[in-house]
Amino acid sequence: MMMFPRAALAAIALAASLSPLAAQDIGAAARRPTLTVTGEGTATAVPDMASFSTGVVSEAKTAREALDANTAQVAGMIAAIKEAGIEARDISTSGFSVQPQYQPPKKDSNEAPRITGYEVRNTVSVRVRDLSRLGDLLDKVVTSGANQIGGISFDIAEPQAMQEAARVAAVKDARRQAEIMAEVGGVRLVRIINMTGEAGMRPMPRMAAAPMMMKMDSAVPVEAGESESRANVSITYEIEPR
Repeated sequence: MMMFPRAALAAIALAASLSPLAAQDIGAAARRPTLTVTGEGTATAVPDMASFSTGVVSEAKTAREALDANTAQVAGMIAAIKEAGIEARDISTSGFSVQPQYQPPKKDSNEAPRITGYEVRNTVSVRVRDLSRLGDLLDKVVTSGANQIGGISFDIAEPQAMQEAARVAAVKDARRQAEIMAEVGGVRLVRIINMTGEAGMRPMPRMAAAPMMMKMDSAVPVEAGESESRANVSITYEIEPR
Protein backbone atom coordinates (compact mmCIF):
# COMPACT_ATOMS: atom_id res chain seq x y z
CA MET A 1 0.00 0.00 0.00
CA MET A 2 1.35 3.49 -0.97
CA MET A 3 1.89 5.88 1.92
CA PHE A 4 1.71 9.73 1.58
CA PRO A 5 3.28 12.28 3.95
CA ARG A 6 0.81 14.33 5.97
CA ALA A 7 1.75 17.53 4.08
CA ALA A 8 0.98 15.83 0.76
CA LEU A 9 -2.36 14.50 2.04
CA ALA A 10 -3.29 17.99 3.24
CA ALA A 11 -2.46 19.48 -0.16
CA ILE A 12 -4.56 16.82 -1.92
CA ALA A 13 -7.48 17.51 0.39
CA LEU A 14 -7.22 21.29 -0.18
CA ALA A 15 -7.15 20.84 -3.96
CA ALA A 16 -10.16 18.55 -3.82
CA SER A 17 -12.13 21.06 -1.74
CA LEU A 18 -11.58 23.94 -4.21
CA SER A 19 -14.13 24.48 -6.90
CA PRO A 20 -12.83 24.70 -10.49
CA LEU A 21 -13.61 28.45 -10.50
CA ALA A 22 -11.65 29.09 -7.27
CA ALA A 23 -8.66 27.15 -8.57
CA GLN A 24 -8.80 29.21 -11.77
CA ASP A 25 -8.80 32.46 -9.72
CA ILE A 26 -5.75 31.33 -7.74
CA GLY A 27 -3.88 30.44 -10.90
CA ALA A 28 -4.74 33.82 -12.44
CA ALA A 29 -3.53 35.67 -9.32
CA ALA A 30 -0.26 33.77 -9.43
CA ARG A 31 0.24 34.87 -13.02
CA ARG A 32 -0.51 38.57 -12.47
CA PRO A 33 2.25 40.88 -13.69
CA THR A 34 4.25 43.03 -11.29
CA LEU A 35 5.68 46.52 -11.26
CA THR A 36 8.83 47.35 -9.29
CA VAL A 37 9.66 50.96 -8.42
CA THR A 38 12.32 52.68 -6.31
CA GLY A 39 11.92 55.73 -4.13
CA GLU A 40 14.29 58.05 -2.34
CA GLY A 41 13.70 60.27 0.65
CA THR A 42 15.75 62.69 2.70
CA ALA A 43 15.34 64.43 6.03
CA THR A 44 17.52 66.98 7.78
CA ALA A 45 18.09 68.14 11.33
CA VAL A 46 20.42 70.51 13.13
CA PRO A 47 23.28 68.66 14.90
CA ASP A 48 23.27 68.80 18.68
CA MET A 49 26.72 67.36 19.44
CA ALA A 50 30.27 67.47 18.10
CA SER A 51 33.59 65.69 18.41
CA PHE A 52 37.15 66.72 17.71
CA SER A 53 40.71 65.67 18.37
CA THR A 54 43.32 67.75 20.12
CA GLY A 55 46.83 67.09 21.30
CA VAL A 56 50.34 68.16 22.03
CA VAL A 57 53.54 67.62 20.04
CA SER A 58 56.73 68.05 22.06
CA GLU A 59 60.38 67.94 20.95
CA ALA A 60 63.54 67.67 23.01
CA LYS A 61 67.08 66.35 22.87
CA THR A 62 66.19 63.18 24.75
CA ALA A 63 63.07 61.03 24.80
CA ARG A 64 62.77 61.56 28.56
CA GLU A 65 62.78 65.32 28.24
CA ALA A 66 60.27 65.26 25.40
CA LEU A 67 57.98 62.90 27.33
CA ASP A 68 58.12 64.96 30.52
CA ALA A 69 57.27 68.16 28.67
CA ASN A 70 54.48 66.48 26.74
CA THR A 71 52.99 64.85 29.84
CA ALA A 72 52.80 68.17 31.68
CA GLN A 73 51.14 69.96 28.75
CA VAL A 74 48.64 67.18 28.08
CA ALA A 75 47.71 66.97 31.77
CA GLY A 76 47.00 70.71 31.76
CA MET A 77 45.00 70.40 28.54
CA ILE A 78 42.82 67.57 29.92
CA ALA A 79 42.26 69.50 33.16
CA ALA A 80 41.07 72.51 31.13
CA ILE A 81 38.69 70.29 29.13
CA LYS A 82 37.16 68.88 32.31
CA GLU A 83 36.89 72.35 33.87
CA ALA A 84 34.91 73.39 30.79
CA GLY A 85 32.22 70.86 31.78
CA ILE A 86 33.20 67.87 29.63
CA GLU A 87 32.69 64.57 31.45
CA ALA A 88 35.47 61.98 31.73
CA ARG A 89 33.47 59.50 29.61
CA ASP A 90 33.72 61.93 26.68
CA ILE A 91 37.52 62.23 26.82
CA SER A 92 39.72 59.44 25.48
CA THR A 93 43.33 59.07 24.37
CA SER A 94 43.32 58.31 20.63
CA GLY A 95 47.03 58.38 19.84
CA PHE A 96 50.45 58.32 21.48
CA SER A 97 53.90 58.01 19.97
CA VAL A 98 57.58 58.61 20.67
CA GLN A 99 59.71 59.04 17.55
CA PRO A 100 63.39 59.84 17.03
CA GLN A 101 64.25 62.84 14.86
CA TYR A 102 67.09 62.40 12.37
CA GLN A 103 69.50 64.83 10.82
CA PRO A 104 69.34 64.57 7.02
CA PRO A 105 72.56 63.04 5.63
CA LYS A 106 74.88 65.27 3.67
CA LYS A 107 74.85 65.04 -0.08
CA ASP A 108 76.86 62.07 -1.39
CA SER A 109 77.51 60.95 2.18
CA ASN A 110 77.44 57.28 3.18
CA GLU A 111 77.03 58.07 6.86
CA ALA A 112 73.97 56.69 8.63
CA PRO A 113 71.35 59.27 9.67
CA ARG A 114 72.10 60.67 13.13
CA ILE A 115 69.45 61.11 15.82
CA THR A 116 69.19 64.76 16.79
CA GLY A 117 66.26 64.59 19.19
CA TYR A 118 62.91 63.03 19.96
CA GLU A 119 59.29 63.90 19.28
CA VAL A 120 56.38 62.87 21.50
CA ARG A 121 52.77 63.11 20.32
CA ASN A 122 49.73 62.61 22.52
CA THR A 123 46.27 63.02 20.99
CA VAL A 124 42.92 63.10 22.80
CA SER A 125 39.43 62.73 21.33
CA VAL A 126 36.70 64.88 22.85
CA ARG A 127 32.93 64.59 22.52
CA VAL A 128 30.89 67.73 23.16
CA ARG A 129 27.24 67.08 24.00
CA ASP A 130 26.36 70.78 24.32
CA LEU A 131 27.29 72.72 21.18
CA SER A 132 27.03 76.03 23.00
CA ARG A 133 30.29 75.08 24.75
CA LEU A 134 32.26 74.17 21.65
CA GLY A 135 33.65 77.56 20.63
CA ASP A 136 34.84 78.41 24.14
CA LEU A 137 36.28 74.91 24.59
CA LEU A 138 38.37 75.17 21.42
CA ASP A 139 39.92 78.34 22.78
CA LYS A 140 40.57 76.80 26.18
CA VAL A 141 42.43 73.74 24.85
CA VAL A 142 44.80 75.94 22.83
CA THR A 143 45.34 78.31 25.77
CA SER A 144 46.09 75.33 28.03
CA GLY A 145 48.92 74.10 25.79
CA ALA A 146 47.46 72.15 22.86
CA ASN A 147 49.29 72.77 19.59
CA GLN A 148 47.18 70.46 17.45
CA ILE A 149 43.42 70.48 17.00
CA GLY A 150 41.22 69.18 14.22
CA GLY A 151 39.00 66.34 13.06
CA ILE A 152 35.93 68.37 13.98
CA SER A 153 32.63 66.70 13.08
CA PHE A 154 29.00 67.24 14.01
CA ASP A 155 26.38 64.63 14.80
CA ILE A 156 22.91 64.05 16.23
CA ALA A 157 22.55 62.25 19.54
CA GLU A 158 19.14 60.72 18.70
CA PRO A 159 18.95 60.32 14.89
CA GLN A 160 15.99 57.89 14.86
CA ALA A 161 13.31 60.52 14.19
CA MET A 162 15.24 61.92 11.24
CA GLN A 163 15.90 58.45 9.80
CA GLU A 164 12.22 57.52 10.12
CA ALA A 165 11.20 60.71 8.34
CA ALA A 166 13.57 59.84 5.49
CA ARG A 167 12.06 56.34 5.21
CA VAL A 168 8.51 57.74 5.10
CA ALA A 169 9.56 60.15 2.36
CA ALA A 170 11.15 57.30 0.39
CA VAL A 171 8.01 55.14 0.54
CA LYS A 172 5.84 58.08 -0.53
CA ASP A 173 8.18 58.77 -3.43
CA ALA A 174 8.04 55.13 -4.55
CA ARG A 175 4.23 55.13 -4.32
CA ARG A 176 4.05 58.30 -6.41
CA GLN A 177 6.32 56.78 -9.05
CA ALA A 178 4.19 53.62 -9.13
CA GLU A 179 0.95 55.59 -9.51
CA ILE A 180 2.38 57.62 -12.39
CA MET A 181 3.62 54.52 -14.20
CA ALA A 182 0.38 52.65 -13.58
CA GLU A 183 -1.71 55.56 -14.90
CA VAL A 184 0.34 55.87 -18.06
CA GLY A 185 0.49 52.11 -18.54
CA GLY A 186 -3.26 51.61 -18.13
CA VAL A 187 -2.99 49.28 -15.16
CA ARG A 188 -4.14 49.29 -11.54
CA LEU A 189 -2.01 48.74 -8.47
CA VAL A 190 -3.46 45.74 -6.62
CA ARG A 191 -1.20 45.21 -3.61
CA ILE A 192 2.39 45.31 -2.42
CA ILE A 193 4.06 41.93 -2.62
CA ASN A 194 7.61 42.93 -1.66
CA MET A 195 9.35 45.92 -0.05
CA THR A 196 13.01 46.44 0.80
CA GLY A 197 14.92 49.52 1.86
CA GLU A 198 17.80 51.03 3.73
CA ALA A 199 18.59 54.33 5.41
CA GLY A 200 21.76 56.00 6.57
CA MET A 201 23.24 59.21 7.87
CA ARG A 202 25.19 61.45 5.57
CA PRO A 203 28.23 62.45 7.65
CA MET A 204 29.13 66.09 8.02
CA PRO A 205 32.54 67.08 6.61
CA ARG A 206 35.46 66.66 8.97
CA MET A 207 38.30 69.11 9.33
CA ALA A 208 41.64 67.29 9.19
CA ALA A 209 43.97 67.66 12.13
CA ALA A 210 46.53 70.41 11.68
CA PRO A 211 48.93 72.30 13.93
CA MET A 212 47.50 75.47 15.44
CA MET A 213 49.90 78.19 14.33
CA MET A 214 47.96 81.18 15.67
CA LYS A 215 46.20 82.17 18.87
CA MET A 216 42.45 81.59 18.67
CA ASP A 217 40.17 84.33 19.94
CA SER A 218 37.86 83.50 22.81
CA ALA A 219 34.63 81.75 21.83
CA VAL A 220 35.88 80.48 18.48
CA PRO A 221 33.02 80.84 15.95
CA VAL A 222 31.70 77.47 14.75
CA GLU A 223 28.79 76.58 12.46
CA ALA A 224 27.14 73.17 12.78
CA GLY A 225 25.07 73.34 9.56
CA GLU A 226 22.64 70.45 9.02
CA SER A 227 22.92 66.68 9.17
CA GLU A 228 21.08 64.67 6.54
CA SER A 229 19.56 61.20 6.53
CA ARG A 230 18.91 59.53 3.19
CA ALA A 231 16.71 56.47 2.61
CA ASN A 232 16.07 54.26 -0.40
CA VAL A 233 13.23 51.80 -0.88
CA SER A 234 12.27 49.29 -3.56
CA ILE A 235 8.61 48.23 -3.78
CA THR A 236 7.09 45.56 -6.00
CA TYR A 237 3.37 45.90 -6.73
CA GLU A 238 1.03 43.33 -8.17
CA ILE A 239 -0.85 44.97 -11.04
CA GLU A 240 -3.83 44.20 -13.26
CA PRO A 241 -5.46 45.85 -16.30
CA ARG A 242 -7.89 48.69 -15.61
